[in-house]
Amino acid sequence: MVSNASAGFALVTGASSGIGAAIAREYANRGVSLILTARRVDKLEQLAVELRGKVAVEVIPVDLADPEAPEALVAEIQRRGLGVRILVNNAGYGVPGRYLTKEWPTHAQFLQVMIGATSELTWRLLPAIRASGNGRIINVASFAALVPGADGQTLYAAVKAYLVRFSESLSLENADRGVRVTALCPGFTWSEFHDVTGTREMMSKLPKWAWLDTAAVARAGVEGVERGKVVVVPGRVYKAMRFVAKHLPDSLVLGLMGRNSGKIRKVD
Repeated sequence: MVSNASAGFALVTGASSGIGAAIAREYANRGVSLILTARRVDKLEQLAVELRGKVAVEVIPVDLADPEAPEALVAEIQRRGLGVRILVNNAGYGVPGRYLTKEWPTHAQFLQVMIGATSELTWRLLPAIRASGNGRIINVASFAALVPGADGQTLYAAVKAYLVRFSESLSLENADRGVRVTALCPGFTWSEFHDVTGTREMMSKLPKWAWLDTAAVARAGVEGVERGKVVVVPGRVYKAMRFVAKHLPDSLVLGLMGRNSGKIRKVD
């Protein structure tokens, strides 16, 4: 049965695969109508076909690396007469290698997707989310945001840490309007992420206990924001690792990261 769209849509960025697609499925299972956006139209349409038997689904393909994309996306949402109650800022990727191994335009595009687009979409949609009276925002960060940065992860960990602080402030600023904000901080998760960064072979050497399932991560994020948890770390292993990291000196954790970065990141 298709849900009533008047209850408000969930906009999911980067919904074509991985955690984004899993969050879309989780919301569809809860009867929440969806706006799916990403670059790959074919993947979005496949997911839309899968979910339209449960909820109303709109597909609006955009490339958030384009600085004009957030404004254009919101304009198209408004043109279609859709109301956004839930925003899931999930679109993202990684740039493998050390900082100077890539030209600046590569980093600039990365920052646009990860910080620029996320911040602007939130700013443009926040009035409607606040007006709904029970709005939700999930910013998909990373466990990397909660520990000292790794070699070969110069901007990735930094922008994910930004998302955590961004979420904390948004939560405080908008709680009086019923808005709940969560930074979802998963560890290694089975998805296309490592295929895109070219690190699949390296990552496959990690033990099975280090990996999370996308559906479980999505469920943790959605349930966490409903409970009002500002930072959500899925998985018992990563919860334990966060506890340990918080109680060890940063210099010690940074040393451990330095000795082990080459096992999980491209450092040249």
